[in-house]
Amino acid sequence: MMLDANEEELTRKEAEVAELLIQGLANAEIAKQLFVSVITVKKHLSSIYHKWNVRNRAQFMTKWMDRRHSTS
Repeated sequence: MMLDANEEELTRKEAEVAELLIQGLANAEIAKQLFVSVITVKKHLSSIYHKWNVRNRAQFMTKWMDRRHSTS
C-alpha cells in the first residue's frame, strides 16, 4: 500500500520518508535515498509520528498495518 501525501495530512516529503520506512530502511538509508541528512529524516519522522499519534517505528508500522488491513 502506497501512502499518498494526503494520508493524515502528510507532506509529499513525509509521505516519501514513510514509504521508505515501510520498506524497512534505516534512517541513514532513507537519507541516502532522498539526498538529505539523517537529521532531516529524523525531523520528518518526528512530524509523521506526531500526525499519526504514535511514538516510534513499531507503533507507526502497527498503525499502518491496521489501516492496510481495514482498507482491503
